[in-house]
Amino acid sequence: MSPRSILVLLPLFCGCAASRPIGDVVLGAGGAVLGNELSGGNPAITAAGAAGGVLLSEGAHFLAGRETRKAFASGYDQGRSDAVKQQYWLQVQLQRERAPASRVHLYPVLIPETHIDGVIIQPTVRNLRIQE
Repeated sequence: MSPRSILVLLPLFCGCAASRPIGDVVLGAGGAVLGNELSGGNPAITAAGAAGGVLLSEGAHFLAGRETRKAFASGYDQGRSDAVKQQYWLQVQLQRERAPASRVHLYPVLIPETHIDGVIIQPTVRNLRIQE
């Protein structure tokens, strides 16, 4: 297999890398091949190409990890919010079930004439509210 065909197939393998070391090896090797081809076999540039490939892989892993953490935090906050809403509606439902149809009665109570500190309070009728 020629170095050019390796460069063509390299992006296909980068997407399927299941773990970080595999991605580092694949992109490091691709960078080394690319550096070797472009420099005509100069070992320093080949090594620099390999290092560049590994740095590219690590940068991609860093960005993917940052996005994953951001998505996790957003999902966690949304889940907490949903849990609070669920708890609220559960409490509302429990209160509705506990509160049967109440009946309110008004009972008239006669308050007789009274004398307080020389003041005469006339007899009145007040309604006493009883809720069952």
